Amino acid sequence: MKVVFALAMLFSGTAAAHADPLPTFRIGVLNDQSGLYADIAGPGSVEAARMAVEDFKPEDKGFRVEVLSADHQNKPDIGAAIVRRWFDVDHVDAIVDVPTSSVALAVSNIASERNKAFLIASAGSSDLTGKNCTRTNVHWTYDTWALGNSTARAVIKQGGRSWYFLTTDYAFGHALERDATEAVTKAGGKSLGHVLAPFQSTDYSSYLVQAQGSGAQVVALANSGGDTINAIKQASEFGLTEGGQKLVALLAFISDIHSIGLKVAQGLTLTEAFYWDLNDGTRAWAKRFAARNGGRYPTMNQAGTYASTLHWMKAIAAIDKDKAHHGTEVVTQMKAMPTEDALFGHGSIRADGRTIHDLYLFQVKSPAESRGAYDYYKLLDTIPGEQAFRPMADGGCPLVANTAAK
Repeated sequence: MKVVFALAMLFSGTAAAHADPLPTFRIGVLNDQSGLYADIAGPGSVEAARMAVEDFKPEDKGFRVEVLSADHQNKPDIGAAIVRRWFDVDHVDAIVDVPTSSVALAVSNIASERNKAFLIASAGSSDLTGKNCTRTNVHWTYDTWALGNSTARAVIKQGGRSWYFLTTDYAFGHALERDATEAVTKAGGKSLGHVLAPFQSTDYSSYLVQAQGSGAQVVALANSGGDTINAIKQASEFGLTEGGQKLVALLAFISDIHSIGLKVAQGLTLTEAFYWDLNDGTRAWAKRFAARNGGRYPTMNQAGTYASTLHWMKAIAAIDKDKAHHGTEVVTQMKAMPTEDALFGHGSIRADGRTIHDLYLFQVKSPAESRGAYDYYKLLDTIPGEQAFRPMADGGCPLVANTAAK
């Protein structure tokens, strides 16, 4: 009888162990894995999310986290199909990264419908915390309003008052030009017009001819990734800056500068939310990341994926684990807690989902100024978070329509 009782207790204990494991949460890294935006997000963002999980050690806080990844190929229908499958079949709790604003807007709608957290590290449209805000969106790294406002004000201070936009023809490019034009006008400048280039263009010659013909002091690139790289390279070949015009990249990444080279990119003005060489914390993390990413240093999107994933796990640790499967519950907790990490420092998340942290205005170094690979930026100015992002009352977010901005 003692043996039977002992065996019964053993099987009972084994069954209990299987019936009561640590709760598991899944986060899906959705981005462009092999195309135009693979360098600014891609596999590097997947690695960044994994690093966040390893650093946080969720098992020590009573839960597990699994990282999934997929390639949306910069197509909203493909991104939407992946996300629906993740939510409905794979029980994914949150989506992170998602470059390409048209894809992000589609994902935002689905995440809101399924009540799942959406951590936006790479998409830029300010509409994600404006007219298209949701209770489950957290927009982490940058947005089109912040980029346009920061860069336009700095360039106008340097004398560049008349602007012409070379804009990529999809949601992100339109939002970036719109927000930059507003900033230019408010700062006392004016827009002389624009030309629309198809997404993923390879030949910018006709668009650059129009930009030169505009007579504008500033030619602003409202594009990103491979489109920015191609436009800058061809602008150099056309002698645009030698002709007296200033070339401004409204969104550029360190990976773009690495691809273009300092000889061509030197003097370019740009705004970033993260740079690996800002302080001891950013340097230490970036070197760890580069060792796992084929020697390639992190972009601000990859840093944003790490930081937003980390804060999401902090929120899960702070609330009932059953509630943490619901996006509204975990995002509400994310907003209630100050943000703090080695990459973005101290910050907060507003009611509209906008994460508030400092931005940085940089100028690309000349080859003679650089000490080596990825030593590419000179810091011109630090824009405090409360000044860097659009006032909440001006965004048109229906969640906070009657809330006064600070």
